[in-house]
Amino acid sequence: MKGLFLDATETLAEVFRAMRRDGDPAINVSIQAQVAPGDLPAMLAGYDFILDDHTALPTEAMRACPGLRHVIFLGTGARSYMNPEELAALGITVHTIKGYGDTAVAEHTIALMWAAARGLARMDGGMRAGQWVRTEGTQLTGKTVGLIGFGGIAAEVARIARGGGMRVLAWNRTPRAAEGVEFVPLDRLLSESHVVSLHLLLTDETRGFLDGARLAAMRPGATLVNTARGALVDEAALVAALRSGLLGHAALDVFEQEPLRRGHVLTTLDNVTLSAHSAFRTPEASETLIRHAQDIACRIAGDEAG
Repeated sequence: MKGLFLDATETLAEVFRAMRRDGDPAINVSIQAQVAPGDLPAMLAGYDFILDDHTALPTEAMRACPGLRHVIFLGTGARSYMNPEELAALGITVHTIKGYGDTAVAEHTIALMWAAARGLARMDGGMRAGQWVRTEGTQLTGKTVGLIGFGGIAAEVARIARGGGMRVLAWNRTPRAAEGVEFVPLDRLLSESHVVSLHLLLTDETRGFLDGARLAAMRPGATLVNTARGALVDEAALVAALRSGLLGHAALDVFEQEPLRRGHVLTTLDNVTLSAHSAFRTPEASETLIRHAQDIACRIAGDEAG
């Protein structure tokens, strides 16, 4: 079997080469910032599987790739870039990778939470513009953080937050239990949490999960942290809540459309802290991610050979 790393960055290409093992399937590496849908059929011709970091794979474009049988998506959020069910109908199986960046994303979540609490982005921006901006910070020790969704990342956030002296509430769609975490109904979590952090997978059911009504149900002046997927939040309702002061702050690593366009309204609000969908990007997480991708490729090759 022959594979293609469709859209490697220079950094990921280096990690890929470093994590190769004898016996791994042949995988060519293409360093591409962006692959247009119309270019996919020609690029993927002759390949049995691909590794996909950030390229959208529209169903119609993939229909013109009859030889492709597997997509190994580098992460959990494949649904933001493709429709796995429609690709399955074309005979293309989508594989995702869980758990590789739980600690990295959790640490970034905590970093965003503390940056929002102390107004670091506003002070940094003001000082770079020649102003002496000082903000009144929030002390998070003794405050409540509410985790919506409780998988590996949220469990790590809970561990770190508890170590920082915070009370941890959580809500999950299926029953869970964790030491030091109180699982509560969603409405109680929203009303009691000083910080609400999103940790849901994006599905048809969770798209727009935090709508205007749920944002309005949050504790007045609370902070929202999102390191999961931008489409989990109704962006227009979020902006309205931030402008009205109903929501005190939003600390966001993910957005409905990425990259965030120049002049986007979220970049104009003082009570927003932004990062560029980079919560999972650490050397440790990248090494684990790429090795797991190659392990999936090995399994695919073994299954085909058998």
